[in-house]
Amino acid sequence: MGRFIMARTSMCHLRWLLLALASLALNAFLPAVTRPSSNPRETAVVKAVKTVSPAVANISSEYEIVEHSNPFFDPGVDPFFERFFRDFFEPNQRRRYKQNSLGSGVIIDGARGYILTNEHLIARSTKIKVILKDEREFEAELIGAAPDFDLAVLRIESNEPLPAIPMGDSADLMIGETVIAIGNPFGFSNTVTTGVISALNRSIQTENRTYRDFIQTDASINPGNSGGPLLNINGALIGINTAIYAKAQGIGFAIPINRAKRVVDDLIKYGEVHIPWLGLTVQDLDPRLAQYFEIPDMQGVLISDVTRESPAQQAGVKPGDVMIGLGNRPVTSRESYYAIVRDFAAGDIIPLTVHRDDRDYTFKIHSRLFPEALAEDLAYKALGVRVQDISTTARLRFDIKANEGVMLAELRAGCDLDRIGARPGDVIRRINGVTVKGVDDFKRAVIKYRQKEAAVMVIQRGNQQYHVTIKTEF
Repeated sequence: MGRFIMARTSMCHLRWLLLALASLALNAFLPAVTRPSSNPRETAVVKAVKTVSPAVANISSEYEIVEHSNPFFDPGVDPFFERFFRDFFEPNQRRRYKQNSLGSGVIIDGARGYILTNEHLIARSTKIKVILKDEREFEAELIGAAPDFDLAVLRIESNEPLPAIPMGDSADLMIGETVIAIGNPFGFSNTVTTGVISALNRSIQTENRTYRDFIQTDASINPGNSGGPLLNINGALIGINTAIYAKAQGIGFAIPINRAKRVVDDLIKYGEVHIPWLGLTVQDLDPRLAQYFEIPDMQGVLISDVTRESPAQQAGVKPGDVMIGLGNRPVTSRESYYAIVRDFAAGDIIPLTVHRDDRDYTFKIHSRLFPEALAEDLAYKALGVRVQDISTTARLRFDIKANEGVMLAELRAGCDLDRIGARPGDVIRRINGVTVKGVDDFKRAVIKYRQKEAAVMVIQRGNQQYHVTIKTEF
C-alpha cells in the first residue's frame, strides 16, 4: 500500500513537471505582447499608451492671414463698414502672411491612411503635414470636414504599413472611470495625461456655435492635444479630444467616438455630412401655445408644417402635433431638435414621439436625403429668393466670368434681403462656405445649410461685392 502511494505521488510530481515545461515552451513561442509583464510598474495605462502611441499623429497646418491697412477694418469701427466695404480696396492695401497651427490626430484606418482630427485645426489650411511617432512625414489630403461637429478626415499615402486604432464604444461610459489623453500640446509630441470622466452629455458654447453631448474629463487637454485620442483604461478609443473652450482650466472635453463614427462615414463617402430629411418645420413653444396644447413646462416643439409626401407625413405625423421626443431623446427646443437630427444618417429609421389630443403617439420615420427637386421652394421659403443663371449680356456688362454666381430673379417682400436693399438682377456669389457657380450649386448650398439660423452671402451689384448676413426662416 505504501509503495502504491509513493508511486502515485511520483506520478503527480512528474505531471506537474511536464505541465511547467510545456508552459515554458509555449511562452517561448508567444509574441512578447501576449506574455504577462514581469515588470510590476507596467500598469494598464502604460500598456494602453504603448499600444496606441504609434497611431497618434502630429498635425501641422499652414494657412494665410490677410490684414487690411484701411480704417474700415479697425476693430473699433462700426462693423457695418466691414460688412459692406470688405472687398473695395486694392490688393496692395492688404498684408498677407502665413501662420502654422499645431494639433493632433489619430489613424483610424491604416490600410487606407485615414486620420481623424478636429476641424478647427485645419480650417482655412492651404497645406497639412502629418508626422508620426517614428518620425515619418507625410503631406495630407483633406477628405472632408464637418464644422458643426468639429471633426475632419485626412488621408496620407504610405508604402509601408501604418499603425491604426480601431474605434471603440462610447455608449457605456461611466462617470469616474479612468481615461487617457494623448496628443502634442505646445508641440511636445506624444504627451500623455490621465484623469477621469467628470461628466457626460456636456454642451459647450463658443463664439461661433454650440457643441453638444461632449465628454468632460479632468485629463489636461491643451492646444496641441486637439484631435488626439481619448482612451479608456483598456486602450479603446472612446473620444476625440478638443480644446475649443478657452476658459477651461483643469477641464477637458472630447467628442464621443460613437458620434464621430457617423460623421466619419459621411465624410469618407461624400466629403461632407448629410443631414437626414424628415420633412418637418418646427417652432418653440411659448406659454400661450403650451397652455393651448396642455403641455406642462413648455416641453417639446410645435410641428407647424409637414411637407407633402415627406417621410414624416408618410409615417402619420400632422401639423399641430407637439414633438416631445426624437430618437428616444427628449426634445426641449427647436435647437435641440436640429441637434438630435444631426446625430442620425440619411436612411436611418428614427422614432418620433408627439403629443396629440391628450395622448402620446410614437411614429417610426424612415429618413432620407433632402430631395433636390424641393430646393427652389425651400430657398423661397427660407431666404425669400428665386434665382436663375446669369445671362450672357449681364456677364459681359459686369465682367462676370462663366460659372460664377446666380442672378436674383425674385425677392419675397419683407424678407431679409429685401429689407437690406437687394433687388432682382443682383448676383449671389457665395453662401456660407460654398462658392456658387450656378443654379445647381445654389440648390446644394441651400440644402446643406437648411438648418442654420443665418446665412452669410456675397452679393454682387455691378462691379462691387457686399458681404451680408441674413436670417433664415426655416
